[in-house]
Amino acid sequence: MARGQRKSLDTKIMEKEELIASLKVRVQSEERELAELKREKRNQEVEKITAMLEDANMSVDEAREILAQHVACATV
Repeated sequence: MARGQRKSLDTKIMEKEELIASLKVRVQSEERELAELKREKRNQEVEKITAMLEDANMSVDEAREILAQHVACATV
């Protein structure tokens, strides 16, 4: 069975290096997208907490104080 011309080792190495470089670029892009999604999720969570505090007519400092007391009681 006839085969096509075989690639040299240098060509194979170069192709793998190019593939790895392009995959690194892709991974960096995906990591940026993931970070943005996490930021977006955190912002949504903060908005929910802010709305909850507003509904309770409570300031951030009051909420922080209550949480600090709760944490202190839980660790005792």
